[in-house]
Amino acid sequence: MNPLKSLQEYGQSVWLDYIRRNLITTGELQRLIDEDGLRGITSNPSIFEKAIAGSTDYEDLLKELSAKDLDSKSIFEHLAVRDIQDAADVLRPVYQQTKSRDGYVSLEVSPTLANDTQGSIDEARRLWKTVGRPNVMIKIPGTPEGVPAIQQCISEGININITLLFSQAAYEEVVEAYISGLEKRVAAGNDISQIASVASFFVSRIDSLIDGMIAERLKNSSKGAEQNLLRSIQGKIAIANAKLTYQKYRELFSNERWQKLAQKGGATQRVLWASTSTKNPNYRDVLYVEELIGPDTVNTVPPATMDAFREHGKVRPSLTEGIEDARITMETLAQVGISMQQVTDKLLVDAVVLFDEAFKKLLGAIEKKRESFKPAQINRMTYSLPSDLDSTVKKTLEEWTKESKVQKLFARDASIWTSQDEANWMGWLNIAEIQLAQKSRFASFAKEVKEGGFTHVLLLGMGGSSLCPEVMTMTFGKIDGFPELHILDSTDPAQLLATENKIDLSKTLFIVSSKSGSTLEPNIFKQYFFERVKQTVGANEAGKRFVAITDPGSKMQQVAEADHFRHIFHGVPSIGGRYSALSDFGMIPAAAMGIDVSLFLDRTEEMVQACASCVRAEENPGVVLGTILGTAAKQGRDKVTFITSPGISDLGAWLEQLIAESTGKDGKGLIPIDRENPSALQSYGNDRVFVYLRLKAAPDTAQDSAVEELKQAGHPMVMIQVDETYDLGEEFFRWEIATAVAGSIIKINPFNQPDVEASKIATRALTSEYEKTGALPAESPAFEENGIKLYTDERNVVELKQAAGSDQSLKGWLRAHVNRIQAGDYFALLAYLQMNETNERLLQQIRHIVRDQKHAATCLGFGPRFLHSTGQAYKGGPNSGVVLQITCDDAKDVPVPGQKYTFGVVKSAQARGDFQVLIERGRRALRIHIGKDVQSDLKRVLQLL
Repeated sequence: MNPLKSLQEYGQSVWLDYIRRNLITTGELQRLIDEDGLRGITSNPSIFEKAIAGSTDYEDLLKELSAKDLDSKSIFEHLAVRDIQDAADVLRPVYQQTKSRDGYVSLEVSPTLANDTQGSIDEARRLWKTVGRPNVMIKIPGTPEGVPAIQQCISEGININITLLFSQAAYEEVVEAYISGLEKRVAAGNDISQIASVASFFVSRIDSLIDGMIAERLKNSSKGAEQNLLRSIQGKIAIANAKLTYQKYRELFSNERWQKLAQKGGATQRVLWASTSTKNPNYRDVLYVEELIGPDTVNTVPPATMDAFREHGKVRPSLTEGIEDARITMETLAQVGISMQQVTDKLLVDAVVLFDEAFKKLLGAIEKKRESFKPAQINRMTYSLPSDLDSTVKKTLEEWTKESKVQKLFARDASIWTSQDEANWMGWLNIAEIQLAQKSRFASFAKEVKEGGFTHVLLLGMGGSSLCPEVMTMTFGKIDGFPELHILDSTDPAQLLATENKIDLSKTLFIVSSKSGSTLEPNIFKQYFFERVKQTVGANEAGKRFVAITDPGSKMQQVAEADHFRHIFHGVPSIGGRYSALSDFGMIPAAAMGIDVSLFLDRTEEMVQACASCVRAEENPGVVLGTILGTAAKQGRDKVTFITSPGISDLGAWLEQLIAESTGKDGKGLIPIDRENPSALQSYGNDRVFVYLRLKAAPDTAQDSAVEELKQAGHPMVMIQVDETYDLGEEFFRWEIATAVAGSIIKINPFNQPDVEASKIATRALTSEYEKTGALPAESPAFEENGIKLYTDERNVVELKQAAGSDQSLKGWLRAHVNRIQAGDYFALLAYLQMNETNERLLQQIRHIVRDQKHAATCLGFGPRFLHSTGQAYKGGPNSGVVLQITCDDAKDVPVPGQKYTFGVVKSAQARGDFQVLIERGRRALRIHIGKDVQSDLKRVLQLL
């Protein structure tokens, strides 16, 4: 049975903490009622703000109201009241079937009135009358000033949802207000049988604050007994507090005073568990639902938590379990010197401020809308497709809507892909919301870094751990007052030394970023720089200059704890590396370099709402994009070619890894093409889809012209306008949705990377061999000329010799290899060289010569970094690649501390492991090995081609 519906058997009602126009008009709300047993809705300004700013849901009424002389607050009220009324009408049968116990929709008084008793009363009266539905609840915060307002409104017969409750003492006050209000009404001879109220008790925010306090205490504590006590209550206070509050509910609504009201038809004021999405990735994502199940309660959950509980929630009468343990937990909190009263006082003050800020942002979004009347404030996307592709895209979108596939995606239903483990990798769907709920920690970390005297931050990572931070630093540059962010994601010794030369070891904060904690590259980067820092500042100080970002319980966490790192930030186990941009893997480095992470995530959330499950596929920007890409791939247009404005040029590198690693497998997939310069029309085949990511604040007129020419020539063109750099988060989320959708259409699992793992295994075998013998296995070149060697397997040797014919020279072999490119193929230039300006320029010349000669799409990747991104597609995707791998002799090698092998040996093992898997997969692959004078030999290769 659906776990959500099973909650009713235990006396608990599920309400949805979310509302927007499309939820009602598309029938999604009715579906949730029918299929999941949904029994109510709560709303707040933040939800409305994102829906208004990031969708077209409210265009009709906004345009109608624009002609009237109304301020933003009045316009909002018109928008909100319409939604509340319509949602209440949909829920009316629930209200009737449950005899007015459920079926409610909540609308709150203005957050600016949180400390205004009379103002709250007046607004509650007005909203109650304006909505005009018996199954509406008016939300009033449980502040000291709100309590008398609650009592008065209850006495007048207004249903009230008391919000922002954190402490047991505050809960008792609002129960008193409710009971007193009913008593006042009875004394006046009025009916109380139709009055309803809930007390919204906030849960997860308590753990977020207290866990942070415990973490700080643990860092500064050297006493084992104290540390054990602190750890024993981590993640337990919120539930303990809630369980004891529920015990108080049972007590207060069973005494003689209440029984008199019950005899008059009074209904108990149920406890409503609010803020029940899990904020800490170490905790189960349905923790605050599973542990708070009991009779006469409500749990209001956001969509992501609802989807998660439907998928894997476990139901039991948990709310009445472990009551004595809960008391001990609260006593332990006091014993370690943390005042629960101070915690809840702070949470209430902060919550009032946050709600007020959200309301102001909401009004600002409305004002922005009415001024511009753009369809939405998100990054706009348009597209131009050939008629056959366009008609198939439209048909596919209709199917997605008809078969509720958008809802299935958000419900983590693996059946829309391959019914494997896809559901386990969907944590990215609601990570922006989770991060915003704890945004203060980013500001706190940024302040710490800014005041720490650091001049540089060096991120040590690979693939998904490094590419988002790279986009950030290359897009935003150095921000005044903050250290400059650098990235190391290459084992090339020259790259390592060049990176070290850019920083001051004594004034650099190192971020070791590794999801699994077992990835080779971040581990040896850490070994190298930790030793270098120890030599510079001493062993006792080294750890203070290191931060780890890793999944909970990983090997890297153990290393970081042993070496007393400054901080350990956790990833989310259900988010794969390439989908992790909005998790701590992307946002912690962003905070360190001075980016306003709160603003960045807030803009992102607008795209999240635009792509929400209740938005029809045809209007959903992520789903539309993914449908174009997936459908195009099935028609043979599988080369996704990016044209990016100079100001956001590195976004292409992030998109490359997301698309290639996600879709390139099982002989299928999309091949992303980044950094290819626009060329004459005859250089392009009909196997491409072009995507133009245009920065509105700094467009490139030459790119505009080239894009228009491609569009006029009939090439498929998707155009996305990014208003400003802080809107990049919108693209992270749009493309994550699009990639998941494209994977569904192509019929692959977009969350695994089988061929990347194969390459890692081959590399480990080679490095292990070196550790045992002190040498890599010997290899013989297939051809050699003037110090340049060619390597490949026997099958490729036979083909190349035959194709070269009488010209058995280096030039003949290279040209024979390039001539293997046929229509629909692509050329991949994979260079295990230092990534610098000169090498980049020469390699770009080589790729463009091949592109223009063969009219084929071309890829350029620097190794070994591409192994964790596009390498998956080259090995596991369609066998349409002609690969030229370039390796070199290292002018200078660098030892890896604690190992026999060096960075140069690791790079060589990675290149050979990569090439081995390419050969095993039957690829047309050739490796060219050049000498120490890399630039001279690259020029020679360029000349030969």
